[in-house]
Amino acid sequence: MHDKTPTPDDMEKTSDVYFTRDLSAGALVRIFERISSNITGKTGIKLHTGEKNGPNIIPRTWVKTLIREKLPDAAIVETNTYYSGDRYTTDKHRATLEINGWNFCPVDILDEDGTASLPVTGGKWFAEMSMGRGLLNYDSLLVLTHFKGHVKGGFGGSAKNIGIGCADGRIGKAMIHTTPGSADPWDIKEDEFMERMVESAKAVTGRFGNRISFINVMRNMSVSCDCEGTAAMPVVTPDIGILASTDILAVDQASVDMIYALPYEDNRDLVERIESRHGLRQLSYMRELNMGSRTYRLIDTDNADGVISPAQAVEHAKTASAGKRR
Repeated sequence: MHDKTPTPDDMEKTSDVYFTRDLSAGALVRIFERISSNITGKTGIKLHTGEKNGPNIIPRTWVKTLIREKLPDAAIVETNTYYSGDRYTTDKHRATLEINGWNFCPVDILDEDGTASLPVTGGKWFAEMSMGRGLLNYDSLLVLTHFKGHVKGGFGGSAKNIGIGCADGRIGKAMIHTTPGSADPWDIKEDEFMERMVESAKAVTGRFGNRISFINVMRNMSVSCDCEGTAAMPVVTPDIGILASTDILAVDQASVDMIYALPYEDNRDLVERIESRHGLRQLSYMRELNMGSRTYRLIDTDNADGVISPAQAVEHAKTASAGKRR
């Protein structure tokens, strides 16, 4: 069963998660302003830029507007893939970036010039994680995530974006996906996979401290990751909006809660993907590692900053679902 949002009685702090139903470049800029106070110095934007012609990635025009208006000196940051494909090498990756339109600002392939090990505090699988060395060049990180399903993780939120997405393509991603000596490069799965991925994410959040913020864009939510490109499964889950927080656990918890708040006919595919992969373990393990709070205050930025429930936040999707993508 889905873990319900904890109450304040759980004796953990309550984190703010900002929400807008508006899916537009302007809304992305406005919600970034709510969580931008500690984003200073040289800033990376961790974005999943997608495989060639990926249909569901965050629109380039939105990111271009955000950079132009709020982060003119920022760079998009990515790493090469563990799987063989169009982002496996830096040269192939840069060709894919060009095809997908990510050519309006610098894009830093973090593992282009090697790796660096970052400590994992309190982990049971890792004491350190191998990351793209370029991550060390940044003072702040904005984690800009397309929230969707994921073939291994169940869902891909902020934790997946940095846990997999900052680990370098050869060493770090192998540490998460593969038991040493295994003939199957993808043999780690379910709870163990979630825990390894979350420990990698903790290495990143530990590196930046309070100079990291998180935005989840709940749009075009296929059960497939953007890694699958044009082979992604059709989108059948209604668009919801954009969430933002300085708390990685709170923003992923709120995003998952919104999926569960949708009517069954709208959420069943994505819920099945999450639960069949043990994806909820991402949330419980982040809590165990003290990465944030599962108790949050959902602030409706469209309506005088009123505090709402996930069910109220997705109420508009009940009527929008009649016209959802099939």
